[in-house]
Amino acid sequence: MRIASPPIILVMAVAAVIGFTAPAEADAKPRALKVMTFNIHHGQGTDGNVDLRRIAEVIDGGDPAVVGLQEVDRHWSERSDFVDQASWLARRLRMHVVYGANLDLDPLTPGEPRRQYGTAILSRSRIIDSDNRFLPKYEGHEQRGLLRARVKVRGVPLQVYNTHLQHDNAAERLEQAQAIKTLIGRPRESFVLLGDLNATPEQPEIRALADDMADSWVEGGVGDGLTYDSEDPTSRIDYVLTSSRVVTRTAAVVTSDPVASDHLPVIAEVLLPGSRHGDR
Repeated sequence: MRIASPPIILVMAVAAVIGFTAPAEADAKPRALKVMTFNIHHGQGTDGNVDLRRIAEVIDGGDPAVVGLQEVDRHWSERSDFVDQASWLARRLRMHVVYGANLDLDPLTPGEPRRQYGTAILSRSRIIDSDNRFLPKYEGHEQRGLLRARVKVRGVPLQVYNTHLQHDNAAERLEQAQAIKTLIGRPRESFVLLGDLNATPEQPEIRALADDMADSWVEGGVGDGLTYDSEDPTSRIDYVLTSSRVVTRTAAVVTSDPVASDHLPVIAEVLLPGSRHGDR
């Protein structure tokens, strides 16, 4: 018995599907992204003046798509005129914002907003979801946290983390670093960890993080990468760390206004792995 050949149209259709799927996998291009970490010292510069406009100008000059800010006041006290600094900067820079309140106090006057101090993430892309998780702390020390925001960069999801570790206790910082590793885990999505880690690269708490993450300065920076204190920096304590598949093109310390804060920001241009489905 003669077996009929499959219709030519069907063969062409199957070939078209196969031909479409394979190139899409191969043609999934990395997404370039600029990210910045900046401890803004509640907007207070080394001259003693609180001026968020200077902070906004430094950020705007680097043109990052994602920014992790530390030491951000939100209706905190007279030192920053009770301003919601995270929202002010988001409006000024036309970015989306999420805030992590690590200190959260009652207002001085009933009915006023709560007094908060913590970290913020600014993003040019819409923030899909977010949370803030407390880190281990020793008695009498400031509560620290890990702020997370999920965004999409031209169709590719990215988890953004921002933190500020304890400044005066190495053992506590190590516990906080280990907690961060546990909270991040091994996600399938790319991530960046931004922050003032209050430790230099050779210290155990940084080495613990670098075991599972790439240090953008090591990958793409030139020189020592010193960030603190801003006018005469002697230490590298501000970091952009990434998941292993994220590639760093360049990393730089931003020195456009060393008076704006007591820290200098770090900016890195990274490449996120392309989507498995080739979406643009």
